[in-house]
Amino acid sequence: MAWDLIFWVVCFFINIALLASSFYQLLSLSDLEADHLNPFEASTRINSIVLPEFLLQGFLCISFLLTWHWFMFLFTLPIAAYHLMLYLNQKHLLDVTEIFRDLNTEKKYRFIKLAVYLLLFTVVLFSTLQLGGCHN
Repeated sequence: MAWDLIFWVVCFFINIALLASSFYQLLSLSDLEADHLNPFEASTRINSIVLPEFLLQGFLCISFLLTWHWFMFLFTLPIAAYHLMLYLNQKHLLDVTEIFRDLNTEKKYRFIKLAVYLLLFTVVLFSTLQLGGCHN
C-alpha cells in the first residue's frame, strides 16, 4: 500500500516536470513567433530539454508497464513510441535554419503533448489522492 502511494507521488512529480517542459517549449516557440527571441536562442533553449523530456516520459511509460498499470501504460505508449521514432530518425532537435518553416507544426505538436500531459496529470493526481485518502 505504501509503495503504491510512493509510486504515484513519484509519477505526479515526473508529470509536473513533463508539463513544465512542454509549456516551456511552447512558450519559447511563441516568443520566437512574436520576435522576442532569435532562432538560435529558441532552438538552444528547446533542444537543451528535449532529451531529458524524452527520457522522463520513457521512464514513466516503462514504470507503468513494470508496475502492471496497463491503462496508464497504454495511455503513455503512443507518445513514448513517437519520441523514440523521432530520436531514432534524428528529428528530435530543432534546426536553427528551418525553425520558421516548421514553427506552426512544432507549436501544434507541443500543444498536443501539453494536452496529453494535462490529461495524464489529472489521472495521476486522482490516483495519488485516492490512495492517499485510503485509511486501512
